[in-house]
Amino acid sequence: MPISYLEESQIFEIQMNHSSYIFGINEKGAVQHLYWGKPVVAECADLLKIRHHSSFDADLNRTLGEYGGWGGSHYAEPCLKVKFNDGVRDLKLQYSGYELVQDNQLVLRLTDVYYRLRVEVCYTSIDADDLLERGVKIYNDEAAPLQIDQVMAAAWSIPAMPSSRLTHVAGRWAGEYQLRTQLLTEGKKVLESRSGFTGPHANPWFAMDNGKADETSGQVWFGALGWSGNWKIVAEKSNFGHVHIVGGINDFDSAFTLAPGESYTSPVFTGGFVSGGFGEMSRNLHHYQSTAILPSSRVKKVLYNSWEATEFAVEVQGQKALAAQAARLGVERFVVDDGWFGSRSSDRAGLGDWQVNPEKFPQGLQELIDEVKRLGMDFGLWVEPESVNPDSDLYRLHPDWVYQFPTREGTLLRNQLLLNLGKPEVKEFVLDFMTELLSTYDISFIKWDMNRTVTEPGAVPLLEYAGQSVWIKHVDHLYEIWAELRSRFPYVEFETCAGGGARIDLGILRFADQAWISDNTDARDRLTIQEGFSYVYNPSVMMCWVTESPHNMNGRSLPLSFRFHSAMMGGLGIGANIGHWSDEAMAEALRYVEQYKQIRHVIAEGSMYRLASFRDGDLAAYQYISPDQQEIVIFAFQQAQYFGYAEKRLVLQGLAHDAQYQLEQQNNEPDVVWHGSNLLNIGLPLTLSGDYASQLIRLKRVP
Repeated sequence: MPISYLEESQIFEIQMNHSSYIFGINEKGAVQHLYWGKPVVAECADLLKIRHHSSFDADLNRTLGEYGGWGGSHYAEPCLKVKFNDGVRDLKLQYSGYELVQDNQLVLRLTDVYYRLRVEVCYTSIDADDLLERGVKIYNDEAAPLQIDQVMAAAWSIPAMPSSRLTHVAGRWAGEYQLRTQLLTEGKKVLESRSGFTGPHANPWFAMDNGKADETSGQVWFGALGWSGNWKIVAEKSNFGHVHIVGGINDFDSAFTLAPGESYTSPVFTGGFVSGGFGEMSRNLHHYQSTAILPSSRVKKVLYNSWEATEFAVEVQGQKALAAQAARLGVERFVVDDGWFGSRSSDRAGLGDWQVNPEKFPQGLQELIDEVKRLGMDFGLWVEPESVNPDSDLYRLHPDWVYQFPTREGTLLRNQLLLNLGKPEVKEFVLDFMTELLSTYDISFIKWDMNRTVTEPGAVPLLEYAGQSVWIKHVDHLYEIWAELRSRFPYVEFETCAGGGARIDLGILRFADQAWISDNTDARDRLTIQEGFSYVYNPSVMMCWVTESPHNMNGRSLPLSFRFHSAMMGGLGIGANIGHWSDEAMAEALRYVEQYKQIRHVIAEGSMYRLASFRDGDLAAYQYISPDQQEIVIFAFQQAQYFGYAEKRLVLQGLAHDAQYQLEQQNNEPDVVWHGSNLLNIGLPLTLSGDYASQLIRLKRVP
């Protein structure tokens, strides 16, 4: 059994395929973490001893608690902080029992020593991926309400090491998922979002190692939080060397009341351990998402989005012309972006009025949809349901529906305000108009955008919503809307987007088929963004577009081959103004689209290996292996070439040492067979020449 309880020593052990997670009940009745790492036998009773240093560090065991409340001599970042109805703000949790729900699921019960507050700490082991899903449920069994000031989903204890290195991502709009590393010293490192969604500036995951792990070797501890609103992860290194990491919903401005008989359930915080470096970490997380998180495994269709071609100047005849060009390229899904509804001719008006613009579409959307279907493609649409322009019928009718404080003027961002999705009537409005839209028209894809942060997070009337966290309620209702829409329209695929990659996490990915990871579509910039994204998130959800050259953001000119190869590493999309492309460019693009259709099952279902990175030099390379180990796809990119030609070899990963692999050649040249041992040690020669050169390589295992 993966989970067992040793009654005599009061130790719980969770054994996964390649790791052990162990904790126990110490003599004070507290749940104390003991070990997390390579597989061991749970002979750890001696680790439960009480440790004392001085009156200033009176209870060192509490820094290794599995789930600790704020109170007594606990001064580290707490998991739970409450205020009882009588004003007491001290919490003392003790172990009160456990339940083994099934072979891989354990529930620990904790209770306060005086008040009727119960906490259930939940563990679910994902043995195949060496992952633990963690979360808590808080029950108020008191006869009076209590206030929750802070409630984290889980606490993770990292073993004391001479050096503790944190890896995470930072970024900004158009520059998301930039990898960062730093050695922790004593104190706290806080990763968080306070903007109302996951955010572009950080993402809710962490990785810890001893400073020596790399792609293929080294022990790595890591975790990813599934929450699409304000979140916080705190990595705290004690003066005794241990690193304690807690994470969950951000406590900033988020206190809420728990009424008698009510309960609160946290988001899931998934953690894991590997001994094979960051590459193994990523593959475990990718596989976990494919099998336990993502709502579908449908192959991503080649997509065309008309935004960059027309922006707001959307009208039926122009869209028909673009659809005809897209069909010539082998595109399978045609998507109309912003500008199809209300009085939407710019970003200044019409947002919130989700009726088809009669001047742009005199016959409604059906005329365009019929043409798109006739051309052999399905139809998709962009929406931004959570926002509203002040210049809109919706706002004029319901000015009380936006986040606001009565004595403050609302902040306009992108000329829009944000609807208070936590209000039941707003939730109902969004669900109703989306249901009408998807029921009326043959739409198979929705790009759901959110282009602003939360400001003035108040609800009118204020007193009616006292005791609630508007930040939490917004996300709860968002999830409920997406869940209901998926239930009503199971054939529709949904893409999560928030001004690029600002709403991507393991929470929204339970409902989204794919993700738009950045508004920056420059193929070179995208490689860095996509690499950082791949550390945690499955490439199968990553949508990538081929757009114009020179690029409108940075003026960089890139060959069509480089742009396509970069975009083929996830779900392939085209966003350029293809109405202006030459016949030669159209013919070249058609070849790349056909190639992508031959390999996309390997991209979507296979295992990814990062072979080389632009962080280390002028070569970047990424390898995908199909689940049956028979097909290998490699993308190689050269940024610049110096001092003439020099042969580069690419050492592959994940192949069978004693197998043979056939290299698919271009231009009718004879295929070459390579031995696995040579590919894994000597490497595959690359034929890259010049600046911004790229190469797609395909190998098949020889029977």
